[in-house]
Amino acid sequence: MSLQEVIWTLQTLPLDWQNILDILLVAAVFFLILQLARGTRALSLLRGIAVFLVIIALLSTLLNLQAFSWLLTRSLTVLAVAVPVIFQDELRLWLDRLGRVSFFNPNSLGEATGPIDAICDAARELSIRRQGALIVLERDVGVQEYVNTGVMTDAHVTSELLQTIFYPKTVLHDGAVIIRNGRIAASACTLPLSAVRNMPDPSMGLRHRAALGISEVSDSVTIVVSEESGRISVVEGGRFIRKLDADRLRKILNEYIRTQENVGPLRWIANQTNQFINRIRPKSRANQGQTKAS
Repeated sequence: MSLQEVIWTLQTLPLDWQNILDILLVAAVFFLILQLARGTRALSLLRGIAVFLVIIALLSTLLNLQAFSWLLTRSLTVLAVAVPVIFQDELRLWLDRLGRVSFFNPNSLGEATGPIDAICDAARELSIRRQGALIVLERDVGVQEYVNTGVMTDAHVTSELLQTIFYPKTVLHDGAVIIRNGRIAASACTLPLSAVRNMPDPSMGLRHRAALGISEVSDSVTIVVSEESGRISVVEGGRFIRKLDADRLRKILNEYIRTQENVGPLRWIANQTNQFINRIRPKSRANQGQTKAS
């Protein structure tokens, strides 16, 4: 179907409730795709593909290039096959996210709220001493394959234990601690490294790349303490929140845990809509000043 045919169809489409619902559902699907792709490398690729297709469609329609328009139409079938191949990692993560939207128990809380204070206290002390740390909080998407790469620990989460594990002269410091259901499941775990070429900060090393990598294959929340700068960061969903202190880290972790499990579908849609509105809403001068100060 050419661009002119699409425009003609929209102009002649009767605006009854069924067609309005149809348009809203299509818009909701595109909105959902953009929300799922937010913060991942797939978003830039989707933008590039969309811009390319729009430009080609406009040129072929305005210049009446029928042969080229025919080729473009046939190419859409090839594109439908190529997209799952190009975005196979992102599609797996998107399906994981959709699978976590539950129709039951929308108010249940995560079980990792207990050790948050211990994690924040340990991160503060490690940051002061500039000792690197990598702590993964498992959520709905299991990370058992990475637990298996480490030393099984099965211990209560305490600040003292975390500081001991990440003490540079211990055998367990060179790796990640994975916390599951409020307990340390394993230490010295090996995490997948992200393939992203340009990290947010050139000074970020393997710990940050590993934190980004585990966030790309799961919904885990990862705390990173830089050995070089002592800065504390949180990584979730392929996004970094940097330059944190213990109090702000505690607030962020509490917010993640509060919303992690069994989010009802209506509440999930509302949360995504609010996040979208907040991103496009102009920031006040006060907020801009806080951002510059941080």
